[in-house]
Amino acid sequence: MATTNPIQFVQQVRSEVGKITWPGRREVTTTTIMVFILAVVMATFFFFVDLGIRTILELVLTSF
Repeated sequence: MATTNPIQFVQQVRSEVGKITWPGRREVTTTTIMVFILAVVMATFFFFVDLGIRTILELVLTSF
């Protein structure tokens, strides 16, 4: 692997940074809201799955 001198490295980094496209405020807001909604949906789902498994286990274990 060829080594790059520090000046070339900085030039390459600046070139790559110039290619970055940052999301706008609307995209960030929309994505954040979607993440919170998905977190609530998944938490609710796992709550009911856990409740179901716990109920089944209590029925099985208390029947003996």
